[in-house]
Amino acid sequence: MAVAAEGGSTRAVLTALAANLGIAVSKGVAALITGSSSMLAEAVHSLADTTNQALLLVGGRRARREADEQHPFGYARERYIYAFIVSIVLFTLGGLFALYEGYHKIIEPKDLTSPLVAVIILVIAIGLEGYALRTAAKSANETRGDRSWWQYIRHAKAPELPTILLEDAGAVTGLVVALFGVGLTVLTGNAVFDGISTLIIGALLVAIAVILAMETKSLLVGEAASKANIARIRSSLLTEPLFDRVVHLRTMHLGPEDLLVAAKVTVAEGTVAEDISRATNSAEARIRDAVPIATLIFVEPDVYRPQP
Repeated sequence: MAVAAEGGSTRAVLTALAANLGIAVSKGVAALITGSSSMLAEAVHSLADTTNQALLLVGGRRARREADEQHPFGYARERYIYAFIVSIVLFTLGGLFALYEGYHKIIEPKDLTSPLVAVIILVIAIGLEGYALRTAAKSANETRGDRSWWQYIRHAKAPELPTILLEDAGAVTGLVVALFGVGLTVLTGNAVFDGISTLIIGALLVAIAVILAMETKSLLVGEAASKANIARIRSSLLTEPLFDRVVHLRTMHLGPEDLLVAAKVTVAEGTVAEDISRATNSAEARIRDAVPIATLIFVEPDVYRPQP
């Protein structure tokens, strides 16, 4: 499942990358022709998204490096680091730039030239971004289960698909807002509407960037396994006849498909060390069968002394 999910993430990232690269160029040309600030903001937004998808691909590639002496737990966390950089790029290059352009357009409104070009480009971009969003949603549905989209974004351990989903949803929404802004400007002859739509796009991008930053920060700090996986791990430990109980169980995601498990279990007083070793190895094997992403498992046995 992990391999399939990673493949789906890569496919969604590549689809978004290709779409945004072409869209960024077309929007940039349209912005130069029309003088629309909302079109310029959307061009920079697409450029930011293209950069972000490239960063996600780089992060995924670097995370696959083997563990070494300096990094004994591997490099899986690099996926989280690059996802956090994505939120910074989206906030600065996308959101703040759009807010600046919108403010500037409202203070000094300028008439649009050849607005039909902007409308055509925006309609085409909505179709392309919609296709990219559909691809990302289809890939996410392979692992989303019965969770809502918000729950999936909040609790997914792999950062790529939630990032792409938010970016693409924001892109489609921003394009619709830009289309309304250009349309109202043409209908009323008042370029302030173009500036207002640009401000809305900027606020939307800032909000998405903040959500991404908060969720990625949580992953960087270290999130525990899901409740279902914790239950499977505990059950695997208690299945071992030699273990009386689980004193404590700690889990942490080193990466989306790399889970650290640390458990303290009790055995009867006087249990032979060889039996403890055999039981520990057996329990670890069961944990790996139940939770394949449990790549690092540490089981500490302790003597159980019932209270008199």
